[in-house]
Amino acid sequence: MAAKIKKGDTVVVLTGRDKGKSGEIVQMFPADNKALVRGVNMVRRHQKQTQNQDAGIIAKEAPIDLSNLAMADPKDGKPTRVGFKTNDDGDKVRVAKRSGDLIDG
Repeated sequence: MAAKIKKGDTVVVLTGRDKGKSGEIVQMFPADNKALVRGVNMVRRHQKQTQNQDAGIIAKEAPIDLSNLAMADPKDGKPTRVGFKTNDDGDKVRVAKRSGDLIDG
């Protein structure tokens, strides 16, 4: 099945601590059904000192489950579902169900 959400897409968080926030997908984890979203699900971790990094407490993104994310509509930025259509030339493209706009293509 084709991926409804991909790396580089803008998504909106539907549930949890960061509900309503939006961000760009930095990395996908398809085996775990999770994604890393820039600026969302921030956690603080203790960092050991290495040759090129100082020690201390750093904030970084943690993976978030795909079921808690929805694609941001290209028209108004609100959450939307994703559908598929075939163009006249036979290409399969993603479409926002909310507005009917093409997501990529």
